[in-house]
Amino acid sequence: MITNPNVKINLGLNVLRKREDGFHDLETLFVPYFGISDTLEIIAGDDYSRTSAELFARYGSSVPSRQGSVKPEGVFGVETEESVAPKLVQGISEDGKLMITIARREGVDWDPLKDLTAKAYYVLAEDFTLPPVKIFLEKTSPVGAGLGGGSSDAAFALKMLNDLCGLGLSEEQLADYASRLGSDCAFFVYNRPMIGEGRGEVLTPYELRDIDFHDADSSDAASYDLQVLTPEGISVSTKDAYGGIRPHLPEIPLREVLARPVEEWDGILVNDFEETVFAKYPELAAIKRSLYDSGAVYASMSGSGSALFALYRR
Repeated sequence: MITNPNVKINLGLNVLRKREDGFHDLETLFVPYFGISDTLEIIAGDDYSRTSAELFARYGSSVPSRQGSVKPEGVFGVETEESVAPKLVQGISEDGKLMITIARREGVDWDPLKDLTAKAYYVLAEDFTLPPVKIFLEKTSPVGAGLGGGSSDAAFALKMLNDLCGLGLSEEQLADYASRLGSDCAFFVYNRPMIGEGRGEVLTPYELRDIDFHDADSSDAASYDLQVLTPEGISVSTKDAYGGIRPHLPEIPLREVLARPVEEWDGILVNDFEETVFAKYPELAAIKRSLYDSGAVYASMSGSGSALFALYRR
C-alpha cells in the first residue's frame, strides 16, 4: 500500500492563551496543499515492496542495522564525513514486528523508531493486535517549515494501517488516535479545509472554494492560485517559535476575517509567529515582501515557519 502524504498551510494563526497543561489554545484554518508530498509505503510481513529497491538505489547501497537501534553512519554510496547525517536509515523494533526505513536527500538525523509513522503503529498496537509490518518513507517535504509533513506522514500511516489490518476505525476514531501523536495530526485524517482550535485538534469543517490547493498549473475553477515557498537552510523549531510568542485575543475573530474578500486579508489575517520568527530570520520577512511585490493579493508564513505562501488572483 503506497500513499503520498501531502502538507498543509495555515490561513491565519492566532495564539490565544497559555494552557495549564503547558500547551497553547489557538485558532487557525488548516488548508491542505498537494503540491508537496512524501512517499509512504506500508506492507505486511514479507509482502513485496514496490519502493524499497528504488530507495536503496538512490540513497544507499547497504544498510547495516540491529534490533532497536540505528546503525548506519555516513552517506551510503558517497564518501562523507561521519558527522553528516546518513541519507538512508533503518530500524527494527525489539520485538521484530516493525521495520522502518527512512530516506531523505538532506539526511536523516533522527531515530527512525521514533518517527511519527512508527509511533502511529505503536499507538494502534496498544489497542489492537497488529501483524508485523514494514514502513518505507521517502521524505521530500521540508523539515521545520511549518507545513506539517511529519504530522501528515503519521495520519496517513494511521489510515493505511487501518485499511491494511482491517481495523474498521472511523475518521473520528482515527482522528482521536492522531491527536495523541501531535496537535495538527488529526487534520490530515480529514485532509480538507478545517478550522483548528484547542491545541489544533478540535476541528470544524470550513468551506473554502476559491483557492487552488494543488499548484499554479491546476485547471480547476478556483479564483486564486496558491504558491508555497520553502527557503533552503532555514528550519524553525516549534519550541523556538513558541518561546517568543505573546498570546492574545485578536481584534477580529478568525471566522469573521475569513468571511471577507481575500483582497482584504492583508494586515488582518495574521500569523502570530511571524513577529518572533521574522526577528530571528529577517530574510523570511524579505521573502514575504517580495511575494507582494510580485503581485500576490495575500502572503503569509505557514505555521511556525519557515515556509511562506502567497495567493495570486487568476
